[in-house]
Amino acid sequence: MGRAEPTVGRDTRRAVRGPRLLDRLAAALPDARIALDFTTTWELLVATMLSAQSTDERVNRVTPALFARFPDAAATAAASQEELEGLIGQLGLFRSKARNVRATAALVVERHGGEVPADMDALVALPGVARKTANVVLANGFGIHAGIAVDTHVGRVARRLGLTRANDPVGVERDLMRLFPTDRWLAVSDLLIHLGRGPCDARARDCAACPVEDLCPSSSVAGRADRR
Repeated sequence: MGRAEPTVGRDTRRAVRGPRLLDRLAAALPDARIALDFTTTWELLVATMLSAQSTDERVNRVTPALFARFPDAAATAAASQEELEGLIGQLGLFRSKARNVRATAALVVERHGGEVPADMDALVALPGVARKTANVVLANGFGIHAGIAVDTHVGRVARRLGLTRANDPVGVERDLMRLFPTDRWLAVSDLLIHLGRGPCDARARDCAACPVEDLCPSSSVAGRADRR
């Protein structure tokens, strides 16, 4: 049985390879950015909440009518459950999402004067808002880099690229935060999501089309023995 690779060695290689990966991805994917449509931080918060287990494209189809009818937290807090369900009924888990959006709107009005708080603890205290959603809102709405948003794409791609061995979002986020400087945390999320929706798809990988294939320890392309 082979000897386990020292953790220090793995960490050192990740620290060296991580910035190279990110630089290459940034050059190859210059349009990688959040795909949700929004004009205010309230719209960003709601759209991100709605995106759980739904595609951004589908969310973008329902939010124009939703935001036209209920443009801010105060209006949304006054909406009925039935009205919200009718507007977002195309989305998965629409009933629970409608409940969470209404409850969140009420708390934003009650605790924060109707303004989305620019604070991690305040955001995750809202119904239906976990750390991933809070990271998206803080980074894209306020320019605050409190962490790295880890969805299924980010987790999968980070593991394939050898940037983490964690299987849970918290562990993946922790490892990525150690590898990259704070001012690049938003880029890490955007680039890995973009890669995961493209050549590094969950079911149909296209390693030959990946801009960092030669740096990826999980590549299926033959003849790439050295991926240090």
